[in-house]
Amino acid sequence: MRLEQEIKQVKPFVNEFVKATVNVMYTGNYVQDFTAKNLKEFDINDQHYNILRILKGRYPHSLCPGEIKEVLINKRGDLTRLIDKLVKKGLVNRDVNSQNRRMMDITINKDGLKLLELVNRKLHKSSKFSANLTEKEAKQLNTLLDKFRG
Repeated sequence: MRLEQEIKQVKPFVNEFVKATVNVMYTGNYVQDFTAKNLKEFDINDQHYNILRILKGRYPHSLCPGEIKEVLINKRGDLTRLIDKLVKKGLVNRDVNSQNRRMMDITINKDGLKLLELVNRKLHKSSKFSANLTEKEAKQLNTLLDKFRG
């Protein structure tokens, strides 16, 4: 559906750049809402999911909280509290860094990897994105979004 129909826009946008900006914001919220809805059954939120994905990308190596925070998509909230919940749920391990006792090492564990696999399967299965876009179109969209961010 066209953006104008989705947001019930009566007047035309000032120009295509304004429309593109609104479209990116609207679509970003759409994806975030879709993801949040699908993560509820796993008792994690979008930030927990993002942290697990970041840690999986470095697995089997660990990251300190500062390194995680640098690459979080959404930096809202207290990272320590978010990690505490993942530790409590048994999805990540938190250990004192062997070279600097003031630092913590965070590592995804086997249960975290299993949960992430289940979540990814659910998101992919439920997603309209792969049904509405071809692989070539998804690649083009990624290129345009990268260019949009500059």
